[in-house]
Amino acid sequence: MSTKQYYVYITASSNNTVLYLGITNDLIRRVWEHKNSFVKGFTAKYKVTKLVYFEVLQTSYEAISREKQLKNWHREWKMNLIKKTNPDFKDLYEELL
Repeated sequence: MSTKQYYVYITASSNNTVLYLGITNDLIRRVWEHKNSFVKGFTAKYKVTKLVYFEVLQTSYEAISREKQLKNWHREWKMNLIKKTNPDFKDLYEELL
């Protein structure tokens, strides 16, 4: 059985107006890529670099399913999900290091 973990995460712009939802098997690396605009695209364009929420899942199937579920949520629902564990929208990246 694999011990690899998968993550569903939400990053936000500095003023929390833009959200990005993704999945990865290496959360620290992936957030670093966002912070350093490693991949040109949506997150680089809108400076969506602040890790505000994440969930740990055991399989890639679970992570993909959860990502699809959350992507279908209204913005207000996503904001409320973040506020449950991170009411101040602080950047959780430093806590991971």
